[in-house]
Amino acid sequence: MSSDATEIFARLKSAAFHELVTSSMAGEQDAVATLFTWIRPAIVRYCRSRIGRSGSAYSSADDVAQEICMAVLGALARYGDEPESFLPFVYGIAAHKVADHYRRAGRDRSDPAADVPDGVDGGASPEQLIMAADLRDRLDGLLATLPPRQREILVLRLVVGLSAQETATAVGLTPTAVRVTQHRALAKLRGALKPAEWV
Repeated sequence: MSSDATEIFARLKSAAFHELVTSSMAGEQDAVATLFTWIRPAIVRYCRSRIGRSGSAYSSADDVAQEICMAVLGALARYGDEPESFLPFVYGIAAHKVADHYRRAGRDRSDPAADVPDGVDGGASPEQLIMAADLRDRLDGLLATLPPRQREILVLRLVVGLSAQETATAVGLTPTAVRVTQHRALAKLRGALKPAEWV
């Protein structure tokens, strides 16, 4: 996990975040705005890891992330659980919205073109971009070999950074079942790798 992601998820597990959730539940508009500023990067990361790119853009994933934010905003007034359970609640909504996206995509027979990038990425060389795209494609291919439940748990645990308890709340399992499922998924991925692919 990158240092930015580590920082994002450390903030979302802090006491300050839980206080922000409490204030947002009370209807404080400044708290609600700050809450969404804090959770949006995690939601976008989750959607991008689950949906991926269309061509060179994450437009579909970013659209679903926006839908999730709107759904969470609508559900905030009805949320009555502990502030510590808010993040798994958000990921529960996110899982449903991603599933809705795939259902819609299954019915959509159009063939959209990739979005034109906003500008030139001067930070990475062409070789680095190709290697990153190749690695991303290999990881996507490996994750696609897993059943949906295993894939969801791996994304929540390893990409999003949720604990076993938080993941269990989001997917409706016990923490032990989450750990067992994660172990089985990782074992299956290890078995799918050729010896030359081990890092």
